[in-house]
Amino acid sequence: MVQPTGWVEVICGCMFSGKTEELIRRLKRAQLAGQKVAIFKPVIDVRYHLENIVSHNNNHISSTPVQSAKEIIMHAPDHDVIGIDEVQFFDPNIVEVVGWLANHGKRVVVSGLDMDFAAKPFGPMPSIMAVAEFVTKLHAICMKCGNEASYSYRLVRSEETFLLGETEAYEARCRHCYYQSMDERNA
Repeated sequence: MVQPTGWVEVICGCMFSGKTEELIRRLKRAQLAGQKVAIFKPVIDVRYHLENIVSHNNNHISSTPVQSAKEIIMHAPDHDVIGIDEVQFFDPNIVEVVGWLANHGKRVVVSGLDMDFAAKPFGPMPSIMAVAEFVTKLHAICMKCGNEASYSYRLVRSEETFLLGETEAYEARCRHCYYQSMDERNA
């Protein structure tokens, strides 16, 4: 008997780039194909809904909020595809969990920010991207100039790494506009 092969897919980018929309699209396709899909998000993400994963376009899919990465393994045994949104908010164990799931024949699709508001690699994302078979980096539109954006510019002054927010707290920016605004802010 041939052991099923698992793999890891990462969907990353800045705020408002369509990461969650793409995650939902891939997971709904898997459901349409008759695959058993389990979907998770960090319990701290309550921006749109307590349980559902919801995109900025109001597209949504049912999910299970979890406190820690290891909880995902408990819910995964009978599923073919595992979806995880906002993976940057999980504890460092998420890297091990994602690898374990893939090693046990699961297709693991994760989405999250690749950089934080300070343009630094965000949490476990770099490690997950390094071990993933597929990485898709999405871009938004710069809210200052209209070019391709890959940075999440924080509009409010706060040094907290985890600051949940939407358009009131963040804007997508291209490299030039992001660093120009950071220079002005720090002047």
